[in-house]
Amino acid sequence: MKSLNEAVKLAGGQAALARAMQNRGRINVRQQHIWKWLQKGRVPAEYAMTIEGITGGAVTRYDLRPDVFGQPPTPSDTDPGRAS
Repeated sequence: MKSLNEAVKLAGGQAALARAMQNRGRINVRQQHIWKWLQKGRVPAEYAMTIEGITGGAVTRYDLRPDVFGQPPTPSDTDPGRAS
């Protein structure tokens, strides 16, 4: 899973990502969980937004779980000034 590998790299390793997740939301995730997700090629959807926050948006929930979150919104989808 390329996007999770990128998140691990940005966090400084599997253990560092797990620690960051624990610190961010009192989530009981350990390095072994990250390793398992890498082996399975899938992050549980409930952790995708936390990882997105940890990476500062460099790895998004849409990257991690497009099957759950779909494609990222385009600027025209989120423009409040857009006429209907």
